This record gives sequence, C-alpha cells and structure tokens, in this order.
Amino acid sequence: MILTPLISLALAFAISAVVILAIGESPVEALKVMVEGALGSSYGWGNTLYYTTNYIFTGLAVAVAYHAGLFNIGGEGQATMGGLGVALCCLFIPWPHWTLALLGAAVAGALFGALWALIPAWLQAKRGSHIVITTIMFNFIAYNILTHLLSKTLRPLGSMDPATANFPPATHIPGLWQLAEMMGFAWGKHSLANVTLFIALLMAFLVWVLIWRTRLGYELRAFGKSEPAARYAGISPVRITIITMLISGGLAGMMAVNNVMGMSERLILNAVEGAGFFGIAVALMGRNHPVGIVLAALLFGFLFQGGAELSLWTSIPRELIAVIQGLVILFTGALDNMVRLPLERLFAARRRKEG
Repeated sequence: MILTPLISLALAFAISAVVILAIGESPVEALKVMVEGALGSSYGWGNTLYYTTNYIFTGLAVAVAYHAGLFNIGGEGQATMGGLGVALCCLFIPWPHWTLALLGAAVAGALFGALWALIPAWLQAKRGSHIVITTIMFNFIAYNILTHLLSKTLRPLGSMDPATANFPPATHIPGLWQLAEMMGFAWGKHSLANVTLFIALLMAFLVWVLIWRTRLGYELRAFGKSEPAARYAGISPVRITIITMLISGGLAGMMAVNNVMGMSERLILNAVEGAGFFGIAVALMGRNHPVGIVLAALLFGFLFQGGAELSLWTSIPRELIAVIQGLVILFTGALDNMVRLPLERLFAARRRKEG
C-alpha cells in the first residue's frame, strides 16, 4: 500500500517541522534550502544521486535477506570489506582502461562482501547463531581490520593519513558530469555521481528478476514465509541461508565501487559513512521491492545532500538532520503499523459498506 509510507513520511516531516520551530528556525525556509541544495541545480542532483547509489546497493542487500526471513544488519561491515576488495583490485592489478577496472572492482567488491557475509550465514545455518547478532558484531570486526590494515600495511611510506595510495589514473571512472560533457552539454560539474549509478539500477532490476522470476527466488521467498513448509517441500535451509547471505553481502560489498573507486579514488577509514545502516531504513520504506528501494534511496539521498546544505547555509545544526533522518526511519520502520493498521481497517470498512 503506497499510502502507508507516504503518510508515515508526512508525519515524520510534520514532527521535524515542530522540532525546527522549537529551535527558533523556519521550517519553510529549511525545506526551501534543502530542496534547492539537493534538487535545485545539476550539481545538487549529482551529489544526491551519489548518495542514492550507495543506498540502492545497501537497501537491496537488506531486501534480499529479508525475503528469506533473514535480517542482515551487517551491510556496514560487508561494504567495508567490499572497499578493501576494490582497493586491492585497483592498486595491484595493472588495468589498461577504466571499463575493465570497473568490472574487476565490482567483482572484487561483491566477492569480499559476500565472503564477509558467509561467516555469519554459516554460523546460523550450521551452529544456530542468530544472524542479527553475528552480522552486527562483524561490522565492528570489519572496521577494526580495516583500521589495522590502513595504519600498518596499506598506508604508503611517509604518509600519516590512514589511507591507501591514490589509485592509478587508468582506474578512475568518469562522473556523470564527464559523461554529460562527452555528449555536449554541461551538467553538475565536479559533482560526486558517477557511472556506478547505472550498475546500481542494473542490480535493482536483477534482484527483481531473481526474487520474482526464478526458481531460486521462489525457494527463497518460500523459506522466508515458513521454514517448516519449505523443509517439507525439499528446500534446504542451509543452502538457502548461505546463498541468500552471499547475494546480500555481495550487493553491500559492491557499493564500495561508488564511494571508494568513484569518489575517493583511494580507500579511507569510514568510507561507508553509515550507508549500511541506512540501507535497513531504505529497504523497510521501499517495502523490500526494488522499485520502492530505488525511490526510498532517492529520498534518503535528498535528505543527506539537503541536510549538508542546510547545515552550511543556516544556523540549524548538522545533528538536527540526523534527527530528521531518524524520524523518517522511526515512522517508516518501527511505527509502520501505527499507520498501516488504521488504513487497513478504513479500507476494510469501506469494502463492507460498498458490498
């Protein structure tokens, strides 16, 4: 029901407006700054689409696991390890052209993310460990592994910055503004969005095909609806759990192509910027459907870019943007039934009356 997320979103923004009023600022002016900063120029659109790309990958990662009845909270760690895979691929393989480097980095990021998700998957499938707990803990393990590697092993000699060396020029992928210039028009010069956006949209389509047009997708959804029924039908819980988490972790790991290879062009600490956790909210708001996830990712991309502009051009603190994002997550996730149940009763009563 599309009304549910729309009403939840309206409630979140209404309460956000009250909070902004409480600190003595104008909600109308704040909204105007956010819209102009995120959508009012091609540069703003470019940055909004950059964040959107991150959230599409992590939202899809959560959604695939959710359809199998698994709650993957480890997108942050899987994207972190995906970044390590992308960095190693770009630094130590002599790519002749960015197109080949892009393909190789996407495979490396997906592989490292999938392998990082494999351990919690195996622990749940074989040892009964709860996947929510293990994936959360693996986020911290991934971060500390990366911290050690960037401080001790991958940091260039003479550098004090915990980061790798810059990637070779042959691995630099074009931004959307560069593609626009090739086609003869100016668009968002030096904005952050790059060709990874097209990979994200392709992954959204492929996830739709997987979930609703393949046998594996049917088994995955059947297992998520009822494990006993799936067992009775001959579906292996171990197989489905491991395959699902490999796909989920691979999607999260592939996000690193956007932020590590596309924006930073080197691997730095905290490159994921919380996108793994935002992916949970994106999936919930998008009802775990690829189309909904793309739209929800665009909303969160708008909030992130618009929030940055708000903190830059007004006296509204950056922390308040986190409050607004938290309210959106709260109403579209935790308080979903507060809106859904009254709407269902309203429509049920209307059908009875018409019948």
